[in-house]
This record gives sequence, structure tokens and C-alpha cells, in this order.
Amino acid sequence: MRNYKEHLLQTESTIKQALLKLDELAGDAILFMVDKDDKLIGSLTDGDVRRGLIKGITIDSRVNDIIQDNPRFIKKGEENIQKIVEYRESNFKILPVIDKDDKVVNVINFRIARSYLPIDAVIMAGGMGTRLKPLTDSTPKPLLKVGDKPIMEHNLDRLALYGIDDFWVSVKYLGEQIESYFGDGSGKNTKIDYVWEDEPLGTIGAVSKITNFEHDYVLITNSDVLTNLDYENFFLDFIEQGADFSVVTIPYQVNVPYAVLETSNGQITSFKEKPTYTYYSNGGIYLMKRSALRFLPQNSFFNATDLMEKLISEGLKVVSYPLAGYWLDVGKHEDFERAQRDINKIKF
Repeated sequence: MRNYKEHLLQTESTIKQALLKLDELAGDAILFMVDKDDKLIGSLTDGDVRRGLIKGITIDSRVNDIIQDNPRFIKKGEENIQKIVEYRESNFKILPVIDKDDKVVNVINFRIARSYLPIDAVIMAGGMGTRLKPLTDSTPKPLLKVGDKPIMEHNLDRLALYGIDDFWVSVKYLGEQIESYFGDGSGKNTKIDYVWEDEPLGTIGAVSKITNFEHDYVLITNSDVLTNLDYENFFLDFIEQGADFSVVTIPYQVNVPYAVLETSNGQITSFKEKPTYTYYSNGGIYLMKRSALRFLPQNSFFNATDLMEKLISEGLKVVSYPLAGYWLDVGKHEDFERAQRDINKIKF
């Protein structure tokens, strides 16, 4: 993955310096001109250089003379995802991301990324993975490899594919290994902070320790879920439903091999011949408004299902997002073996 800073160039640079960087960028050849504080000033392409040279500007001239001073950009935390979709569909492939001070903090390449969602992601990675022993005796479950990389890296890369770049990882058992492997996230153009559980806090309790989320929406996921979930569609559904909390649900069908009778006071009122019933189970991936987290008790054992029950009792809107794609909880040996078989077949 290309470091986004390769697209940045100081405004006092020469056109020759710009050409060298554009050549290095090859098919991604666009530069974003910034001042000494990385504040966005303009953009520059091969075409801008060519037009400048035709006008008589030399390669030793400053780029300030030929830059486009009104570049398109994405504002970090931009909630209008439709605007981002329009950029993407209008063939704007590479766009800078700026913060509230107009400082470039990332560059999104839609040749690689699929969106830029205004979401903080929390990956719960503190469990002991007891059911996968002895594999987890010296390796934390999130670092067990599925295919060519750890389970958790599949999760993080999938989220980053949708432009999520602010991550929190809850760790406990062998957490030093996880922190050492992923570091601060800069290698993936992301930011990763770690939350340490001094004692087990359930499937969501550790989130109460995070007080400085960047966005108004928070996604929480188990680290051992393998999925090709479309996170942009998940977010858009959340907004469309006006939800406070949404849970990814996995449909399970139960086929009854006999006729099912419906009775009232001992009298048969109807029957269904060999019916199929669909039930939905918790997929371990949750999206919520940050404000919903105020119902989390501080530093206490608390599960995501406890939070759902609390939100429902408070009259907030908790919805289901039935997943149509692939999902696997890599919790047992047979699941781990299935993941190894599936990883090269499923479309991510």
C-alpha cells in the first residue's frame, strides 16, 4: 500500500522535483501541494506541467505558478456519503482528505479503496481463544493466520478498504504480540490505538475506556469474524433507517420435515406442510451512534447484547442488518479449518 505522503509536495518545490515525484507515482500521478504544516494549497498533474511548459515555464520554476488552486477534497468526518459516491462514480480516482484545519491527513485512492466512511472502528481482540487451544497457547487468536495473514488483519484491511482509518483495538491475552504486529497502523495509512483490559470486560465493556473518538459513528467488531460485508451499504442502511444501533445478523434457515399444525384450544386452525423458518443470529458486528455509548457502565463487564437491551428499554432504535454475503466466526477448530478452505474462494 502506498503511503499517502508520497502524494504530497511542498509549494516551494520546483517543477523538476514535481516531475520526479509524478514519475514515481506512475498510474497514480497526482500531487497535492501543501505548505509547511501540510495544509492543502492546490493540486498538480502531468497535464498541468505540460501546459506550463508550453507557456514557457522552465523545469526550474516553482510549482506555485502552475498548480490548480481549487482542488476537490474530502473532509474528514464527512457524513454526506452520497457526495463521496458521486466523486467515485464521476471518475475522481484520487482525493486528499483534510481535517478541520485544512491539513491533509490521508489520500483516498478509489482505484483501491471503495469509500471513505466517517466511522471509528473498535476491534475486540482480548479473548483467550480457549476453544482453539493448543494453537492459542503462545499465539493470540487474532494473530492466527487464515491464508497468508492473521484473522484480525483480514478484518482491519476490509475496514480500511472502505476508508475507515481510525482504529481502536481492545487487548488483554498476549496483547503485546498484537500491538507489536500492527504497531500504530501507519503502515496501512491508518491510526491504531490500544485499549488494555486489566480484567475481562465482556464483548463491549472495554469501549467505555475510550473517550476520544474522532467521529459520531462507531463500529465495533469481534476480531475473529471473517466476512465480506459491504460496510458502505451497512452504513447507508443505518442512516436510512434512522437507527441508533444496528447489528449485523446472520440468517439461518430451519427446515421442518413434517407438517406443522397450528392449534387453538385443542382445535387445529391451520397447518403448513414441511415449512422453512428463518431465524437471525448475532453476527458480532455493530454500528452505533457515538451517543449510544453513554449507556455503557464504566470499566464493568458488559456484553453487546446488554447494551442492545438497555437501548431498547430506553426507547432508542435498534435495528437488524441481515447479511447476504459471507460470514464465519472462527472460534473452533472446525471453523478455523473451514476458513483455510474458504479464504481463496470467497470474493472480498
